[in-house]
Amino acid sequence: MLVISLIVLILKTSFQYNHSLYSFLFLRIGWLLFVLTGALSLNAFYIQSIGSGMGIYSGLFSVTNVTQFFDFFISLMAAFILLSWPVNPISKLINVISIKNYPREYSLITLLSTIGASLLISSSDLISLYLSIELQSFGVYILASIYRNSGSAVSAGLKYFLLGSLSSCIILLGCSIIYTYTGLTHFDSIYSFITVTENSGIIQGISLGVVLIFIGFFFKIGAAPLHNWTPDVYDNSPSIVTIWLTIMPKISLLILLLELYINIGLIEYTYALSSNITNTVIYFIKNLVLISSIISLIIGSTVGLSQIKIKRLLAYSTISHLGFILLALAINTEQSIESLLFYIIQYSITNFNIFLIIIALGLFIKSGIQNKVEDNDSYNTNLSHHYLNGARGSGAGEEFEGTEKDIQYIIELKGLFFKNPILSLSLSICLFSMAGIPPLIGFFSKQFVLYAAIQKGFYFISIVAIIVSIISASYYLTVIKILHVGGTTPTPATKWMVSRGYIDSKITSDKTNYEISSIHSFIISTLTISILLFILKPSLLFSSTSVLSLTLFYF
Repeated sequence: MLVISLIVLILKTSFQYNHSLYSFLFLRIGWLLFVLTGALSLNAFYIQSIGSGMGIYSGLFSVTNVTQFFDFFISLMAAFILLSWPVNPISKLINVISIKNYPREYSLITLLSTIGASLLISSSDLISLYLSIELQSFGVYILASIYRNSGSAVSAGLKYFLLGSLSSCIILLGCSIIYTYTGLTHFDSIYSFITVTENSGIIQGISLGVVLIFIGFFFKIGAAPLHNWTPDVYDNSPSIVTIWLTIMPKISLLILLLELYINIGLIEYTYALSSNITNTVIYFIKNLVLISSIISLIIGSTVGLSQIKIKRLLAYSTISHLGFILLALAINTEQSIESLLFYIIQYSITNFNIFLIIIALGLFIKSGIQNKVEDNDSYNTNLSHHYLNGARGSGAGEEFEGTEKDIQYIIELKGLFFKNPILSLSLSICLFSMAGIPPLIGFFSKQFVLYAAIQKGFYFISIVAIIVSIISASYYLTVIKILHVGGTTPTPATKWMVSRGYIDSKITSDKTNYEISSIHSFIISTLTISILLFILKPSLLFSSTSVLSLTLFYF
């Protein structure tokens, strides 16, 4: 359905209508398509009927309970991202600028990226695996540089494209090595081939191919030590684009890694029983995942301490959380996989809410620009004339950079609790959850991963994870402290940033009456309450992840 809708919308763009209003309609059409896709995925979610999985399209894709559930989850998150675009209907001029600041290609590219993500988590063949990765990657490459008038956004998109292409080449090299040694591309056929072969050289060759594939995946999700591109891309991209980059690609890539790792682990168990060869595929993969987990935990927690930009800080926070997810993946037990699925869901929700709040606070802080624009009658008249005569809605790159209302530095959040206490408290709750403070949802995700690690005997890495969690909590608490510390006198850091031109003193000092859209505020409120009151009704999410984990091992 998404494919047909995408083709129709692409053809529709050839008609030259009033593109500013047209862009806003694309936003709503994309949201409706994602909602309908999620409903169809949830309607097809029958555990007993699907069983261990059903092959479709000649075995190129496989439908399982996990793929159906995360198809629904991806569509739901995509719908929320499009629905929460901050459009303000207070005044005509603000509404015009908000609509014009929205490029109509955003909805089309998110549809393309979501199609790739849905196909990726269902891939069961090397060919479909690579094509799905590229389909998803092309979408996020374009999204990163969609505001083409912004030099930083173009730089982020170029860096993302070059390094993403390198990771795709590594994945393709791994696939070609596996095909060289087996002559097969279908996952089940490769698994069967491994169980019957007795040639250790072939096993080592397949191990090399699988290791390269996993390295390419680590590169794409931004796990350490292949993380260097992540902070730069997240920081240089507009916040509304960074939401997509930090959530959607990671969900599909992590789910595919999970399915590959579990299947290889089950094969290793069967193969070890028959041949007693210890230097198997899982030996290399397990050590690779553990090494990446430890490095991600350390780098994400320690390097984040020195960050002064909010999105770079969240990028290193993401790397630290990836360390917990990879630790749960390496353990490979029913309980650890359950904790992994739960961690992915709670991280996506919490991170999404944090970025929504940051966007809202950016609109609140920097609307001084808007107030000054409204006082300029000549500019107001020219802009309205340009708008009413069918200005190009996708031409945000011609007049806007997409970051006019973005918060760049953490110090810009100083004292916001006294100006907007609700948003400040919501951000504090999300940051406390990220830090793992009980009884918020983030605490339970870390607790389950650590409990599964201790049960399996991973004592050293569990101690490292606890220590780095304490370290990472310090930079979350620093942001919370800045939010709740009042005073109109600029700090030395603020004076230095103003003198260097990093912060506009007029913008930071202006009072504002800017309001975000009601839908944006409703989503923030709902997600914040869910994070805060999760302990009152945890059984729904716990039961879902538990059932999904069991289906991976026993169906």
